[in-house]
Amino acid sequence: MTNVTLQVNGMSCQHCVNAIEKAIREIGGSAAVDLSHKSVTVEFDESKLTLDAVKAAIEDQGYDVV
Repeated sequence: MTNVTLQVNGMSCQHCVNAIEKAIREIGGSAAVDLSHKSVTVEFDESKLTLDAVKAAIEDQGYDVV
């Protein structure tokens, strides 16, 4: 399993946390969102999921991965 922490702009509330965590779960990973640091730590299996797919799932929710 791979762990990556991404800086994400545009998050401000619990809805943002839920949207990102759900989007990552739907593609086969897990996420922990830290609103105070504007970061998302994602755990995923690199043999099944790419970092680009993780970033795209977050961006599809309307947030910017920096």
